[in-house]
Amino acid sequence: MHPVPWRAYALLAASTSLVGSYVGLSKLLVAVFPIFLLAGMRFAFAALLMLPWLKKPAAEAPLDAHSRWLLFLESFLGNFLFSICMLFGLRQSSAVDAGVIMAGIPAAVALLSRAFLREQLSRRVLAGIACAVGGIALVAGGRQGGAETTPIGALLLLAAVFCEASYVVIGKKLTAGLGPKRISALINLWGLVLVTPLALWQALSFDFAAPRALDWGLLAYYAATASVITVWLWMAGLRGLPAAKAGVFMVFLPISTALIGLLLGETLSGAQALAYGLALLGVLLATWPR
Repeated sequence: MHPVPWRAYALLAASTSLVGSYVGLSKLLVAVFPIFLLAGMRFAFAALLMLPWLKKPAAEAPLDAHSRWLLFLESFLGNFLFSICMLFGLRQSSAVDAGVIMAGIPAAVALLSRAFLREQLSRRVLAGIACAVGGIALVAGGRQGGAETTPIGALLLLAAVFCEASYVVIGKKLTAGLGPKRISALINLWGLVLVTPLALWQALSFDFAAPRALDWGLLAYYAATASVITVWLWMAGLRGLPAAKAGVFMVFLPISTALIGLLLGETLSGAQALAYGLALLGVLLATWPR
């Protein structure tokens, strides 16, 4: 009988819960900062925090061309495109609806891990994924009139779902040869390189005296959680689990996003509450000891 990897479960749950918190709070940030400038400041601040993590440990093999390519893809899809799709999508969505759409990440992870990692999916993992998909269908079929989310906003958030699923699958390959801290630092550096030209373009016309101290504090929290803490937590937890099972923990992202939405004054319908209950049931199905 295999021991239950409680530490990996705890790291993954903490990571996605923090991601969900900054997804919800990002609605406040995009109202103050232009999106590319916001992303650029996030990566720049995080790069300063992670400078010591860039050094190669003595026991780690040098980066080969394949690892460098994976690091670029990890950052391009999981950092750069995910952030852009999510932030633009949130401009045209409610935080609660964003959380419901993000509940589709486990299903997307399962599809990609089966296709690219050739992972076998157990019945309980498949049942957990089905719960997440069922929650989305439940909310999509029972939407209320006058919802804030536009079709473009929903499509952008759906694109963010597949970007995040790619991040999980590529991250699984990277953790085979690199430590969590170095992966976090290197993909953040790539994110900074990718977004800097666009960030500088928006910085030229931005009034840096306009944001309040609270806005800057929220930006610091966003940078530290999005690029440093959550990435390290996720990579550390991912090392001990198959990608499809780890992907089930992405359901904590929409749950914490919804909680932030409630704190911001949004409402939660009965259908949405049931959808989140299904998501938690999915986690229990996929991870409960045999």
